Amino acid sequence: MTPERSVLISGAGISGPALAYWLHRTGCAVTVVERAEAVRHGGYPIDVRGTAIEVVRRMGVLPRLRDAHIHSRRCTFLDAEGGEVASLDPRAVDGGLDGQDLEVRRGDLAGLLHAAVRDEVEFLYGDSVDTLDQGADGVDVTFRSGRRRRFDLVVGADGTHSDTREAVFGPEERFHRHLGQCFALFTVPNTLGLSHELVLWNSPGRAAALYAVEDSAEAHAFLTFHRPEPPLDVLGDPDAQRALVAAAFAGAGWEVPRLVDALRDADDLFFDTAAQIRMPRWSHGRVALVGDAAYAPSFLTGQGTSLALAGAYMLADALARYRDHSLAFAAYERDLRAFVAMNQALVDNGGATLFPVTAGALEQRNARLRGLVTLPSATVRPEYSALRLPDFAPTP
Repeated sequence: MTPERSVLISGAGISGPALAYWLHRTGCAVTVVERAEAVRHGGYPIDVRGTAIEVVRRMGVLPRLRDAHIHSRRCTFLDAEGGEVASLDPRAVDGGLDGQDLEVRRGDLAGLLHAAVRDEVEFLYGDSVDTLDQGADGVDVTFRSGRRRRFDLVVGADGTHSDTREAVFGPEERFHRHLGQCFALFTVPNTLGLSHELVLWNSPGRAAALYAVEDSAEAHAFLTFHRPEPPLDVLGDPDAQRALVAAAFAGAGWEVPRLVDALRDADDLFFDTAAQIRMPRWSHGRVALVGDAAYAPSFLTGQGTSLALAGAYMLADALARYRDHSLAFAAYERDLRAFVAMNQALVDNGGATLFPVTAGALEQRNARLRGLVTLPSATVRPEYSALRLPDFAPTP
């Protein structure tokens, strides 16, 4: 009998537990390590579309995801003075298909994926990988807690700023494509009484949004601004991040001054740059990457979550088909790379629609929005569904 393969997955966000689910189906002994102390609930809304819908259907969690669907009703665009430019059905903006595509809180999806596999695989919360030492027969891992283990394979599912990628493939700068935007996410009191809707304010090179996913006393705030070069000096300094955002939005109208004031005291601030990860290879030896760690498309595409789910499925399927991990990793890249490239190419459209940098581009965007008086035809965007999933054949 072939011995089971031991696999360590670093990261328990979206791609990590999804990959754990499918690897367990192949007979692998799976361990997932996560820096956070527990599953992170709540969080900002994310989209699950196209091929990813089929992945979660095959996992058996689609009905519960449909129950968690946010049902956004309206997307309102404002000009620099706070006047209304257009108020639209969200599907007219993002190309989603009503009744098929889903929008859920990130924590709701993460929680469902964790629940689907928590009794089948080992989870190590509150810990992370310190060192990786690859050998001919396995990978020796030292965790920050001091524990030491050996695994047949290691997969980095630890996000855009992946420590696994840094340790095995080199500095992030080699693979980081800055897209000219910085953003801050945090929660604020829902003083405008918004419900199931997004309000987006723009001036050239700046945008501010409030998103209420339900009838709630809180709303998600989002501030983004143009920055030609990434501000690497502030990425690890929350106070410097707050100061940078405040300076970028000085003199802004509408509710922006209130949002900047709320930012100063926010205890859930998430600041980053809009970026993609582009790598010539997603594996090295016995270590592979999945999701944002390998091919982050950026939030501008709305496809990060869907790529993570599809990538996890394809990696597990390749490992089920090939006992030789090098052949499996090669098949994973061969079968997924075109789909990744197609979705990363969406970034130009996303950035131009939501965050125009010049006054001329903003006026052109607003003119297009005013012309969207009817919904686009209900056709599937090829970028969302171009990947055909193989029939998964788990090891008996």
